Amino acid sequence: MSLKSVCVFCGASPGARPIYREAAENLGRSLAERGLTLVYGGGAVGLMGVVADAALAAGGEVIGIIPQSLGRAEIGHKGLTRLEVVDGMHARKARMAALADAFISLPGGLGTLEEMFEVWTWGQLGYHAKPLGLLEVDGFYARLTDFLDHLVAERFVREPHRAMLQV
Repeated sequence: MSLKSVCVFCGASPGARPIYREAAENLGRSLAERGLTLVYGGGAVGLMGVVADAALAAGGEVIGIIPQSLGRAEIGHKGLTRLEVVDGMHARKARMAALADAFISLPGGLGTLEEMFEVWTWGQLGYHAKPLGLLEVDGFYARLTDFLDHLVAERFVREPHRAMLQV
């Protein structure tokens, strides 16, 4: 499989520390420099806006997918290569997954985790075989990865399925 696009899940908030913004800038720029299209949630705020702006500033293609109901709340980004407005969150996730060849989660909140876990579950069930990873930023995901390893130890998650999520 040829890698042409990467979906990035991340917060509509900038987070508490500047290091999260720096990670989003670096990721957006890095994707653009590698000629990879950024697919993301379409917002102009928080880390979503930062990763998109960085990719655009580096000459990259950026496709945003935003639900109609969130277009105002997340302030849909007006400067993207393409902004698609969809009916709801399910349509958003399905569209982002269809456009992406891989997935990366930057720091974020419940929406970021929910999107990442759903795509991971789809992979576990065999709906896709696309790479999925967490971008570790100064220990942000350390407790989560410890818990995921605990799920394996308690035999609720099989090791091959746990290995699908790279850090």
